[in-house]
Amino acid sequence: MSSARPSGHDWNRKPNTEEEEDPLDQMISRTGCAAFHYAVQECMAEHQDWRKCQQQVQSFKDCMSKHQKQRAEELRKLRQTAS
Repeated sequence: MSSARPSGHDWNRKPNTEEEEDPLDQMISRTGCAAFHYAVQECMAEHQDWRKCQQQVQSFKDCMSKHQKQRAEELRKLRQTAS
């Protein structure tokens, strides 16, 4: 029988600080889109209905798309220089 625990996460790991930042928040912060992400979260907390937060969702989506395009261009340039 398989284990109930997912294999990709160490559920026994103890945080090394009292308030360890969420890995998802860390990842979003590196994109430069954290303010848009927090705006979506705040809207959702206030309205409890994602349909009322479409402006914030679209702004976050636009920011992430821009970041992904920039990252893809950076990787393309790195591959060209490595060749």
